[in-house]
Amino acid sequence: MDAESSKPKAALPSHMMNGGSPLRVTTEKRDQKERDSLYNAIETSHRGRQAVNFDGPEGYFPSSSSHNHQYGNGNGNGNRTHNRHTSINSEIDGESHHDGAVPRTPLATSRAQSPYTQHPTVDFNGLSWPSKGTRERKEATEEEKAERLEKLTGAVRTILECVGEDPDREGLLSTPDRYAKALLFFTKGYEENLRDIVNGAVFHEDHDELVIVKDIEIFSLCEHHLVPFTGKMHIGYIPNRRVIGLSKLARIAEMFSRRLQVQERLTKQVALALSEVLQPQGVAVVVESSHLCMVMRGVQKTGATTTTSCMLGRMRSTARTREEFLNLINRP
Repeated sequence: MDAESSKPKAALPSHMMNGGSPLRVTTEKRDQKERDSLYNAIETSHRGRQAVNFDGPEGYFPSSSSHNHQYGNGNGNGNRTHNRHTSINSEIDGESHHDGAVPRTPLATSRAQSPYTQHPTVDFNGLSWPSKGTRERKEATEEEKAERLEKLTGAVRTILECVGEDPDREGLLSTPDRYAKALLFFTKGYEENLRDIVNGAVFHEDHDELVIVKDIEIFSLCEHHLVPFTGKMHIGYIPNRRVIGLSKLARIAEMFSRRLQVQERLTKQVALALSEVLQPQGVAVVVESSHLCMVMRGVQKTGATTTTSCMLGRMRSTARTREEFLNLINRP
């Protein structure tokens, strides 16, 4: 037996070792349709949406004349249109679409169709759901980083002037530079990707019971107001002959939370990333957090918390398994 054949096979999926992406469905892989649907939801939440105009002629509650125009006047002469409530993608949302082929979707969903649903779920060679400009930041040279920091510092100085402060007084003299550095740290998840985070820490193990890491602290910025939301994330999965280093679960949560986020998308991203890395029997992610955008401002409800969940595979299809997970994370 030669040396090559005697080496144990790595537990890490091949698409994470060689940079490729899984192109064929195996018997162990979760329902691809479920993954595509979830990936579509994550992608579309990054891009623009058209606001719902409830009062306009094409709004959610159209006038009777508008209704007759679209659905006919009752005598059978009108052409019935199934997609009465439609949403049009923004310019960013229309990437890789040809002119004249703008997709329309039911307004009730408030989601635009994604051109990426057939793409690999996680871009292992790239940035794991990057936003516009993310690659420029990750691959920036030292000179470009210094230029970016200087630009951000100037923007913070402008903010101080606009709120009525004197950025040259003693207490604020270094604030623009300090806050610029802090903001880059708050969003450091844009400089990381899933492949580097996992770093090969996936191992063969004959274990088919729940693995749970709970009470993972997360700190993120609401993308709507750029104020923090903080809380805890609970991650569980049922292995399918593969397990991941426990610290990697916390690192995955940290990577996605250190970006401009909404809690719903953050929950789905972590669940789908873990599902792609391990291809387990099931994945469950629950996030509980407090949003300062509704504590410090707006409705100002200091005791309100938000809980979101994402279940995949057996965690979604088997009620008993799902209940076991929820009971375990709620134990003191």
